[in-house]
Amino acid sequence: MRTLLSLVAIVVLVVVGLMYFGIINIDQTRPGVVQAPKFQADVAKVTLGTENKTVAVPTINVEKPANSQAPN
Repeated sequence: MRTLLSLVAIVVLVVVGLMYFGIINIDQTRPGVVQAPKFQADVAKVTLGTENKTVAVPTINVEKPANSQAPN
């Protein structure tokens, strides 16, 4: 029971924080008289894109030593 209340409190705090920073804006668009009230939520829009670039990458060469024996 305590865990459930903690989770509900965390969710409420996250929603309040998002509303404070303007990421979520909830407006009541129809008054709640007999019917259930209607809400409209405007949320932030995120766009992602890609672009091609040429990047210089260093090369690594490994040279094996000649067939010499290790000192004893």
